[in-house]
Amino acid sequence: MDRYIVLVAVILAGCVIVCVLLKRYYQNRMEAVYQVMLQKLDKAIRGEVQDTVYDESMEAAVVERLNRVVQISGMNQGRAEQERDMIKSLISDVSHQVRTPVTNIMLYAGLLQEQDLDRDSMRLADKIQKQSDKLDFFMKELVKSSYAEQEMIAIHPEKTCVEEILNTACQMVELAAIKKKINIVLEEMGAYCFADKKWTTEALGNVLDNAVKYSPENSNITVSVILYESFVCIQVKDQGIGIREEEQGMVFERFYRSKDVSSEPGFGIGLYLAREVLSKQNGYVKIKSEIGKGTTVQLYLSRYEV
Repeated sequence: MDRYIVLVAVILAGCVIVCVLLKRYYQNRMEAVYQVMLQKLDKAIRGEVQDTVYDESMEAAVVERLNRVVQISGMNQGRAEQERDMIKSLISDVSHQVRTPVTNIMLYAGLLQEQDLDRDSMRLADKIQKQSDKLDFFMKELVKSSYAEQEMIAIHPEKTCVEEILNTACQMVELAAIKKKINIVLEEMGAYCFADKKWTTEALGNVLDNAVKYSPENSNITVSVILYESFVCIQVKDQGIGIREEEQGMVFERFYRSKDVSSEPGFGIGLYLAREVLSKQNGYVKIKSEIGKGTTVQLYLSRYEV
């Protein structure tokens, strides 16, 4: 009887050991299979086509389907890039075609207002001026909205003269500043940065546009350049209404607008676009502000040593 019990115990122990070994074997085998699958999925994520296996195995079926997914994804990406380029071209063309006649209308309306007109004619000239200003504003905001899509911002940094960026950006807001009798003080400094001239000018123009928009009449906006060892800082300082401390981190969010400026026209895109442009060329934006005492915005760009 004792021998029988011992024999049964030995058999049971052997079965347990076999089961444990079989479990470990299949676990190791499944882990190896999963590891191979992960490697294939990683290749598919990178857009790489797998080596085709010509047999009837499950691995061959998986590889064939992954290759089809990669090919379809590549085709869709190519179409998306073509459509994006078409949209960029269309927006550029429409913007150019519309801005020219709008600018002419604004110019002619201004000339009419300077003439010795009767009361009714002057009232009509004022209406033309206001509506053309509104049309010009919405056209600019439409372009900014399209540019706000990160895929639309194609940055190509190169050696760029900071002075050229400052002069062009200031010209963009010159008319708006003149209307409010705001004096833009430009403190130029001969320096070079490593940046995309077109997009950086657009970013600075958006900052200046905000400075003019939220500054009182007969005030000053100072644009200066500060040189650091690795960065060039373009600083825009205004005497405007200021930004609340708790909102200073939010103003760079897309479509964010403070309740304090809800009466002013705008969609909350300018500073968001400025931050995106600078971050895409290894730069950044800082803001300092105090309610009633103005705002200082600093744009940091990589310095180019001549």
